[in-house]
Amino acid sequence: MENFRIRPKGDFIENGDWQELYVLTEHWKSDLLFYKDDLKFLRHLEDKYFLWIKAQADLDNIRRAGESILKDSRDCDELLERVGKHLSHIAAIIDDPEKQNYKGFRVEHNELEEEVAKFIKNTRRNRRELFKVIEMDVEVDKM
Repeated sequence: MENFRIRPKGDFIENGDWQELYVLTEHWKSDLLFYKDDLKFLRHLEDKYFLWIKAQADLDNIRRAGESILKDSRDCDELLERVGKHLSHIAAIIDDPEKQNYKGFRVEHNELEEEVAKFIKNTRRNRRELFKVIEMDVEVDKM
């Protein structure tokens, strides 16, 4: 799997300016909202396609792909909630920097970034898998 990065290289998390970290986190939120809509489309596609499948093996494949898409949807909702809390945390740091735990925040930021990157990789893989299942079945039906 490719090495997926969602932030600038180097020591950005350790030394990045708070406003830049806020903007980066807003970008994560925007990406997650896009994936939420994408997953809704994929679930709809899977539901519609399910009606046309004839072979049991294809039913099993589309069911597995659909379960992965459903899990991705739940993961997306959880990450959106965590990113929202994280944005609030950054805002609190910007508003009152004297009362904040910077080290703890930066650890939290790094962990959240890794989970968002992992989610995006999984979602892309599951989308490809769903399309592969549909494509194979369509090709078989053409024969």
